[in-house]
Amino acid sequence: MLTLGVIGWIVIGGLAGWLASKLMKTDAQMGILLNIVVGIVGGLIGGFLLRGFGVDVSGGGLLFSLLTCLIGAVILLGILKLITRKTARTP
Repeated sequence: MLTLGVIGWIVIGGLAGWLASKLMKTDAQMGILLNIVVGIVGGLIGGFLLRGFGVDVSGGGLLFSLLTCLIGAVILLGILKLITRKTARTP
């Protein structure tokens, strides 16, 4: 993922963030900038987790990078949903 460059990070991150927000049903709350941020952070999370399982994430290609970002973005949004749900219930 690090070899994609800034434009690649933005495009793949935005697409992965948007897909993850659709899957997690948070799309109405997110704009394009937040989708990009979630996708990029998701790429870092996904890459870290896949490396932990012994998967070689370098040189995986665009589709592999998109899937890595998507996995991480879904995990990130799931964690954020749990946190916001807990703080919404706390008086």
